[in-house]
Amino acid sequence: MFTNLKIEEIAPNPDQPRKFFDEEAHEELKGSITENGLLQPVVVRPVEGAKVPYMLIAGERRWRACKAAGLEVVPAKVIEGASEEQAYVLSIAENVNRADMTIMEEAGAYADLKAAGWTPAKIAKQFGKTETHITWRLGLLTLRPEVAEMVDKGQIKNNLAWHIAQLSPANQMVAAMRYVRGDFDSEAEAQHFANGLKMMEQQTSLTNEKAPTAEEEDKRKKAKAKAKDGLGRAEEVLIPLLEELAEKKPEDLAVILGDDLARHLRVVGRLHAKVQMVRNLLSKAQGIQRAMEQEFNKAAVEVQQEAAAKKGEEAAKSEAAEAEEPEAKAAAKPQPTEKKAAAKPAAPKPAAATTSKAPARRTPAKKAEAAAK
Repeated sequence: MFTNLKIEEIAPNPDQPRKFFDEEAHEELKGSITENGLLQPVVVRPVEGAKVPYMLIAGERRWRACKAAGLEVVPAKVIEGASEEQAYVLSIAENVNRADMTIMEEAGAYADLKAAGWTPAKIAKQFGKTETHITWRLGLLTLRPEVAEMVDKGQIKNNLAWHIAQLSPANQMVAAMRYVRGDFDSEAEAQHFANGLKMMEQQTSLTNEKAPTAEEEDKRKKAKAKAKDGLGRAEEVLIPLLEELAEKKPEDLAVILGDDLARHLRVVGRLHAKVQMVRNLLSKAQGIQRAMEQEFNKAAVEVQQEAAAKKGEEAAKSEAAEAEEPEAKAAAKPQPTEKKAAAKPAAPKPAAATTSKAPARRTPAKKAEAAAK
């Protein structure tokens, strides 16, 4: 049923799937409501035993704008007997196709339904989406918060975001930052780089790779020379020819090519298809190459850190050994207390020496007397 409710009789839904409300859009809506009133009612459900009798199902942005505009009463559609799950589904349906609902909010809403037991197929049917759309949105929930914020701000597009979401948290940051700072000429290049990183993650460490045999190395060299020769001839012959034809006027080509025009058109069409295919392959190869360089640089940094840590440990051990050496030398020397202790038993000797020296003084006197006689 439809009725008019006081603003303070309505509470926002804490489980509202939308968390972000654009301030500029809010001001525009506030101005429109001030001039024309609320044209589309909010949707609420009664809540028994709550401090506020009604809870919003849909229309929180409108309710916020009405409140900011100073309205005391708003038109509302009251849905009786709606469960929390039904109310949540209606709230998602209200917002899921709006441009101002962020992709991460949409993904979070689908995740809540999945947690409640909904399958991607059921979610897709409920909201008029494809099952692939739902699965891809759910796949975004593995994004680390910093990258998810870039996606919400529109710095990273939805398709690329899904490819980045397949990576480890560390590589997600690598791919996202390189794309945002403009390291790639197109979104496709960034996708190929992300796929290359994923390939590197699935492979074993570079240190476990075996060096190619002489035969494998010879095959690589021949394949490289052949590809280089073929692309070089295409650059020398084909590109100048196409450039020359591009300078002609259609009426001139009609006369020059004559009856062979239709055949040449088919040939160029096939050539265009092959060029597109090869260009895509080369772009993927470039993505893998960049990912390999990234992985190699990462491994090199880890080796440097390991070497620095080992060097630090060796230096610490050396310092500890140097600190222990004086202590060991000091322990090897006789202690002063030992000397004193050894000297103490000899203390009575001076007294004995004194008694023995007295007759010695008399002896020379007797000899002197005898010598005088």
